[in-house]
Amino acid sequence: MAARASGDAVADVRRDQMLAAAATLIAERGFSDTRIADVATRVGASPALVIYYFGTKDSLLTEALRWSERSFYAATEEMLRSTPTIRARLETLVEWTLVADVPTSSTSDWGLWFDLWAQAFRHPEVKKDRAQLDAQWRDLIARLVRAGIEDGEIEPVDVETFAIMWGSLLDGLVVQVALEDPVVDVRRARTIALQVAFKELGLSAKKSSRRTTKRA
Repeated sequence: MAARASGDAVADVRRDQMLAAAATLIAERGFSDTRIADVATRVGASPALVIYYFGTKDSLLTEALRWSERSFYAATEEMLRSTPTIRARLETLVEWTLVADVPTSSTSDWGLWFDLWAQAFRHPEVKKDRAQLDAQWRDLIARLVRAGIEDGEIEPVDVETFAIMWGSLLDGLVVQVALEDPVVDVRRARTIALQVAFKELGLSAKKSSRRTTKRA
């Protein structure tokens, strides 16, 4: 039994190494220019072993994105526990989403998301994975809002509709910031995201409590 547990642990480490390599390579080169063989070479494995773990290149992309998002969601759970108000939680979430200067993630996440959206447009299996990842994102927003309602900070709202609307807004702003749009810089994107959230949730836009921790 101990030998089996040890073998599973080694397998998990190898899998994580492959995912880290895939995330880095896709961010550097783009999905279309990243090969299974490139990932294998980066971690000193055979292409057959990478295929054994992930099956297809599309699956490797979606799993690499899930892997890269782990630290974000882990940090977010801690933030929700330690941050007392909905206003501060919203401000932190916007900061972590828009700004490329944090330990929880990196700008490579944006590149992975862009490639995932492109693949999902044409491939049904990737489309399913995209839907699951976006559902996780909207669920996080919904939980944040429900907590604000339960704590009496805001009046009841249509939580699901807000999560869809605001999550989509943040995604769109990320695209503009990541592509260095000359009109939509980080400062303007942050202002728009928070103004919309505060208005929809009935929060005053005054007395910003923005945290300094950031996320890309």
